[in-house]
Amino acid sequence: MSPEDQIQDQAVPRYSWYALGVLVLVYVLNFIDRNILSILANDIKADLGLTDADLGFLYGTAFGVFYALFGIPLGRLADSWHRVKLMTAGLALWSAMTALSGFAKSGLALGAARIGVGVGEATASPSAYSLISDWFPKKMRGTALAIYSAGLYIGGGVSLLIGGLIVEKWNAAYPNGGPLDLVGWQAAFLAVGVPGLLLAIWVFTLREPIRGRMDGLPEVKNDKPFRGFATELFAVIPPFTFFSAAQRGSGALIVNIVAAVVTAGLAWLIGSLTGNFQQWIALGIGYYAVFSWALSLRHRDLPTFRLIWGSPAFLYTILGYGMVAFASYSVSFWAAPYAERVLGASKSVLGFWIGGGGALGGFLGVIIGGRVSDWLRERNPGGRLMVVAFGVLAPVIPLIFAFTTENVTLFYFLNFVLSLFGSSALGAAAATTQDLVLPRMRGTATATFFLSTTLVGLALGPYMAGQVSTITGSLSTGVLSMLVVAPIGTVLLYLAYRTVPEAERTVVERARAAGEEGI
Repeated sequence: MSPEDQIQDQAVPRYSWYALGVLVLVYVLNFIDRNILSILANDIKADLGLTDADLGFLYGTAFGVFYALFGIPLGRLADSWHRVKLMTAGLALWSAMTALSGFAKSGLALGAARIGVGVGEATASPSAYSLISDWFPKKMRGTALAIYSAGLYIGGGVSLLIGGLIVEKWNAAYPNGGPLDLVGWQAAFLAVGVPGLLLAIWVFTLREPIRGRMDGLPEVKNDKPFRGFATELFAVIPPFTFFSAAQRGSGALIVNIVAAVVTAGLAWLIGSLTGNFQQWIALGIGYYAVFSWALSLRHRDLPTFRLIWGSPAFLYTILGYGMVAFASYSVSFWAAPYAERVLGASKSVLGFWIGGGGALGGFLGVIIGGRVSDWLRERNPGGRLMVVAFGVLAPVIPLIFAFTTENVTLFYFLNFVLSLFGSSALGAAAATTQDLVLPRMRGTATATFFLSTTLVGLALGPYMAGQVSTITGSLSTGVLSMLVVAPIGTVLLYLAYRTVPEAERTVVERARAAGEEGI
């Protein structure tokens, strides 16, 4: 047996399972802080005078664009620095910004706080994915990443349970505003933000694993980890992107300026057509920044660029899963406002049934999907992509019935089914991206994966559902419009299925051909 095969056959240490449990708690809190806006949406809309499109912007774009952009330099930092320390700092930041959301008196202030939450949360998954890949062998990664990803659905469900109870009890006790003149939705933000500061202390005690050991590859030490972080930051955050491009020559600067002008023009045009400039300007900044970063990465780290942006298999996988995220984020955000506004459910009741059902369905779906994806991969090199494709197609029929029924009990059940089916794809997609790069590239690969889930899924899905709702006056029509992504996702994942096996088999060879040293 080769050294790598011997490592793969070793039993997973108990500490790996313990550490994974702590990371799951972090991810649970991550999505409590991110998703609690859903149960608070109708109250925030009334108090701050917002539209459904504004709510979609706050939930998706304001958070998602900065989550995606800062995920790039922070993902690079996770590839070169102490991942446990990085996650600790990020957890403290996003928890503090969630608490500050409770003092917002306008949509602008709440949007600024949501940006801060996005920046802090951008540290979590690049660090966690890389840590898990060094705590668990390749044959277990789909399962381990699925267990970690279960925190997404548990946190999303718990946020509705907690948020609904806090708002109702606070408003009943203080109908005219409580201490510090806070109303129920503001108190809810404070209640879920403060505990994260305590959890950060626990996370700080985790041990950093040896990078690359589970793959039988030597650890590559980086004596100046923050230099790469600063370089990535300048490559992705406007207007520093122009200085980064100028360092590569006048040609690179011209390309960068043209891209910025074209993106700004398109953003302004679409903003004029929709009447929502903040959405499209923010999204334009995001897409331009990603373009700038990718060109910079090609110049600075050709092997990483080739294995990520130069790999059709990688791009098909993340964009295919992006279609799952597009619909899933829309449903997870709008289900609670829909049940309250259209079906007449109270916050506490819908918080229990939608939150509890969504958490249970998501937990079961992501665990079962991850395990099935590992089982399929042992028999078929592209087997994991079959699970991702299931996540695209299986929710279509339940979604149609859920957002057309007038029976609230049936709506709760179908919400459980949607969560079960939609969540099944995450572990499979995440594990596939990790297998398509070298260990030193995993943080960057994770950040790129989340570019798709955020700039395609989170930043577009909830907003578009809200925009269609605003135009048509029907939240049902808004959510059902998300079905447009099903055929797109199916085609992308078919192409991924055809290309991933060969791409995974040739990772080392392609990295060497691009100039990778030490392998």
